[in-house]
Amino acid sequence: MSMMSEFKDFAMRGNVVDMAVGIVIGGAFGKIVSSFVGDVLMPPIGLLLGGVDFRDLAYVLKDAVGETGPVMIKYGAFIQTTIDFIIIAFAIFMVIKAMNSTKKPEEEPAPAPDPGPSNEEVLLGEIRDLLRK
Repeated sequence: MSMMSEFKDFAMRGNVVDMAVGIVIGGAFGKIVSSFVGDVLMPPIGLLLGGVDFRDLAYVLKDAVGETGPVMIKYGAFIQTTIDFIIIAFAIFMVIKAMNSTKKPEEEPAPAPDPGPSNEEVLLGEIRDLLRK
């Protein structure tokens, strides 16, 4: 089997195609959530906190010198990204929970009936009974 045909078999396997679709949809979903958090959720929260734009929250370690920009810790962007993550993680949790609830619970197999004594045990029992007589 050539390397190309092995790769084709691998790439066309159902799990790989499903994973690729999941990655593409997940990337699009991440962009939607980022837009929701940045454009819909954070502006009202910033307004409630006194007109703060979270994207602009930063701690300046070193001011700009010439054409070199300032060195900053952008904790506002970090807060926004953390909220993105929490929303995405919660959405994935809800999807998995919904999928698990639609699964039929696996029934435990009925316990196997007692097989009874083996042929040797039956024969030994008969011999014992004959010897007692």
